[in-house]
Amino acid sequence: MENKEFSFKGMVLNGFLMLFVNIAVLILSIVGIVYGIIFLSDNAGSIGGLTFAGGIVLLITNVIMWRGMIQLEPNEAKVTTWFGKYTGTFGQTGYYWICPFYGTKSVSLRARNLDAEPIKVNDKTGNPVMIGLVLVWKLKDTYKALFEVDTQTMAANPNTVGNDTKGLMKALESFVRVQSDAALRQVAGQYAYDDEDGKSDGPTLRSSADEINEQLEQKLDERLDLAGIEVVEARINYLAYAPEIAAVMLRRQQASAIITAREKIVEGAVSMVKMALDKLSDENIVDLDDDKKAAMVSNLLVVLCGDDSAQPVVNTGTLNH
Repeated sequence: MENKEFSFKGMVLNGFLMLFVNIAVLILSIVGIVYGIIFLSDNAGSIGGLTFAGGIVLLITNVIMWRGMIQLEPNEAKVTTWFGKYTGTFGQTGYYWICPFYGTKSVSLRARNLDAEPIKVNDKTGNPVMIGLVLVWKLKDTYKALFEVDTQTMAANPNTVGNDTKGLMKALESFVRVQSDAALRQVAGQYAYDDEDGKSDGPTLRSSADEINEQLEQKLDERLDLAGIEVVEARINYLAYAPEIAAVMLRRQQASAIITAREKIVEGAVSMVKMALDKLSDENIVDLDDDKKAAMVSNLLVVLCGDDSAQPVVNTGTLNH
């Protein structure tokens, strides 16, 4: 999209100089009005009328000139219009005076933070999950912010838009909140919450945070560029199963963990049994037939794989007296 923003090119005067000029004009107008009244009371009609009229004109001019005074802090700007036509963005920090017939709207270019409440979405596999994000954004194109989106309608109090910075930025924040919700739903629907079967190498919401955040920033940039908004950072700050399936998924995770642990235990037990049998055979400690080997394997597996400590039983029936 074409960048239509440009710097203000109209006449700009030092604000402190114009402050003294305005004060001088105000004093002259008051003096003119006072002397005009005095001359009129002394029956000096023509002189008194001209002096009084001149004072009134100066007073009206002074009131209009005061409207041209503007003060800007760092990362603030004024968007100027000339009877509805965009005439540029003025962003010089300090105290200045511009023609009072320019319309001005205040905007903030400072970074702002949005902590979105978790929303319920369906992941790639259809499971309902709760997901939230934190977003840091700032205004980069004042033309788009004011003239490409309808900030007047979005504002909680439409009368404040253009009169102060807060009204406009609240309206833009409402736009950012809605678009963030849409982008988060779009990204979350492309990935599964977790690798449930443990066999997939694809990215998931839980294990691929960097990739998900990168995708989220890209989608937000595409959506917010219409309003001239730059995404500084976007990150998922909350991720969990929805309450209606959280307990079931927790039991499933626990069962999966138990199965994995049992597999490791059995694998280790078989290795230890094999080592024991090989050791007995290699060192000729005892000769075991197949039945005794089977009984020994069974006993060792029960001891090594059982959850409780085994209770030894001493067999003395085969001892000769």
